[in-house]
Amino acid sequence: MTREKSDLSRAFSEDGARKTHVGGQALLEGIMMRGKYNWSVAVREPSGAVYTEEHDLASGKEKNGWLYWPLVRGCRALVESLVLGFKALEIATLHVYAEEGEGKEKAEEKPVSGTACEAACEQGPEHEAACEQLTRQESEFEFSWRDDFGRPDTVIDALGAQSSLEVVGEAEGDATEPVANSKDAHNIPSAKEPESEFGKKEMAISMVCGLALGIVLFIVAPAFITNLIVGEYDGNTLLWNIVDGVLRVAVFVFYIWLIGRMSEIKRMFGYHGAEHKTIHCYEHGLPLTPENARSFPRLHVRCGTAFLIMVMIIAIFVYTVVPLNALIAAWGVPDGAPKLALVILSRIVLMPVIAGVSYEITVRWAGSHPDNPLVKVVLWPGMQMQYLTTNEPDDGMLECAIAAMKLVLDREEAEAEQAARVEQATQAAQTA
Repeated sequence: MTREKSDLSRAFSEDGARKTHVGGQALLEGIMMRGKYNWSVAVREPSGAVYTEEHDLASGKEKNGWLYWPLVRGCRALVESLVLGFKALEIATLHVYAEEGEGKEKAEEKPVSGTACEAACEQGPEHEAACEQLTRQESEFEFSWRDDFGRPDTVIDALGAQSSLEVVGEAEGDATEPVANSKDAHNIPSAKEPESEFGKKEMAISMVCGLALGIVLFIVAPAFITNLIVGEYDGNTLLWNIVDGVLRVAVFVFYIWLIGRMSEIKRMFGYHGAEHKTIHCYEHGLPLTPENARSFPRLHVRCGTAFLIMVMIIAIFVYTVVPLNALIAAWGVPDGAPKLALVILSRIVLMPVIAGVSYEITVRWAGSHPDNPLVKVVLWPGMQMQYLTTNEPDDGMLECAIAAMKLVLDREEAEAEQAARVEQATQAAQTA
């Protein structure tokens, strides 16, 4: 009897021949996909319908070419991934919870809808005012930004569920309204409404709180525990950094495992698996259908989870190489809290360097040499982590991933056709 291959073995051995730069992120009941020209969101609403929305992307390379230099581009990509991820999470949250709030209000108020409401408005000014009030009540969202959006468990997918970190920012001064299906256009809040402005502020606060939480969990806490176990940093620097790195990885794995017990995060990890299966399906040249995508592994070699694990591994080497002991001796930093504070501060300051080096290894080098045996060794820890950050998706999740993927692919096909027409016109002008 033939032994069935594991998802890890299949992800390495059955990687599709058609490599794509399209990457994605799992959301609350949805998927975000991004390509060269646009990024799209597909969200399963409480009604069962799939809401889709897309936005343009524009490269800032011409104005800020230095942001694309080696090492620097890793930091840029990480920041842009966070910003884009939070924008997508905001869209998903609005559509996941909006109709639930509307449904509750409708059940409590028993509002008149459709032609009945129009008939009531025709009966007089009093009825018309009541109808307008009911309409306003139907349009209000009944969820808390603080409780439903500003949670630390939404941050992890913005960091970890990335298939590619090649992200470009939105064009400067872009004030274009979201592109959406006409049937869902009424669900999009106006940028001028108070809820939208409040959401942007809360999104910024959530990002800051998420980063602060990450620093406390993955830098401050491991450093404090290491100091208790090993002793002062300059007493045995190599051992101190190794123990600190192992604790950091352990905290990260435990954190992922812990939030993965939550029902909403379980489903989010299912959408992460749907994203991978959909990209596999496209890279193998098959039509994008749930049936075709379902047959592929939920793990993917170009998932950004490998980037996060690489960050923690590279950190051990960078912290060991940096001559922090010389600074401690030169400044005469006393033992105890002052020395520990300096160690923690140095780790925060060196985060951009570590992110840049990790990006060059996992995205640039490993992505350009997929057949190199050493790549499998480098990516193996991240692939193991995907067993925690992905779950087997259902067909509804695959439908969302496919809907988001098609919006990106359709745009790229349209751009390719436009470029071909321009090329033909240029050649015709030259031969004329």
